[in-house]
Amino acid sequence: MKHLTGKVAAITGAGSGLGRSLALALADEGCHLALADINLRGLQETVRLLAAKPIKASSQELDVADRDRVYAWAEAAVKEHGAVDLIINNAGVAVFERLENLTYEDFEWVFKINFWGAVYGTRAFLPYLQRRPEGHIVNISSINGMVPFPSNGPYNAAKFALRGFNLTLIQELRGTSVHVTSVHPGGIQTNIVRNARFRKPAAREINQNDLVEVFASLAKMTPDQAARKIVKGIKKNKERLLVGADAKFINAMARLAPSTTLKLTAIIHEFLLARKASQKKG
Repeated sequence: MKHLTGKVAAITGAGSGLGRSLALALADEGCHLALADINLRGLQETVRLLAAKPIKASSQELDVADRDRVYAWAEAAVKEHGAVDLIINNAGVAVFERLENLTYEDFEWVFKINFWGAVYGTRAFLPYLQRRPEGHIVNISSINGMVPFPSNGPYNAAKFALRGFNLTLIQELRGTSVHVTSVHPGGIQTNIVRNARFRKPAAREINQNDLVEVFASLAKMTPDQAARKIVKGIKKNKERLLVGADAKFINAMARLAPSTTLKLTAIIHEFLLARKASQKKG
């Protein structure tokens, strides 16, 4: 997709964070937008921020875990804009707790949004993308889809599953007019931790605000920076896109020494939580 001017992009999770930044970055490229989010207030704020842009933006309150509503949104977006050239499945959630203490409902909640939401979005928009001279599917996986982190099991598993889905799409759509980009960001300064379901990761004496602070100390990339890199990758038809120096480093480590990388991520996780607990006591 060499240029985005005049194209139409659909984005889920557009009410905040990376989704909002992607909307703004694509608008700067002259791309019209069909936006969706379960957070109506956040979605309305994104639309307000786009008001000065010379593009058309529509919005839809949407739970991506609802398959019928995702299909209805795809149909409505095409009707509203005349076509859709690009779908970005970005909506995501997390639960922080050890696997043994999670409920099955926790797993289902994460998978319905992080995995099934992307599957629904892909399949709902694919027939419309295939009608275009050039279509594009962008599914936001994570570096956690390559290397898992403790106390984040459902998220890890869903992102691994999404990575497998993306790779299969790449195989099956190669040679067609529809391109696929599997995006694997590292730490981005979004509200995913603040909005997550929280138990007690690794049974430490910390609360959710503590975990937010730990994540903030590690996440060095802003949503705007990440969005610009993703848009650049879309324009280059990148099949796999690692976003952030941390994502590139962890991926390289995992390829060179997979067992060591698993041990190190677990050790670092334990160390950060222990340090935070110690700081609270001190």
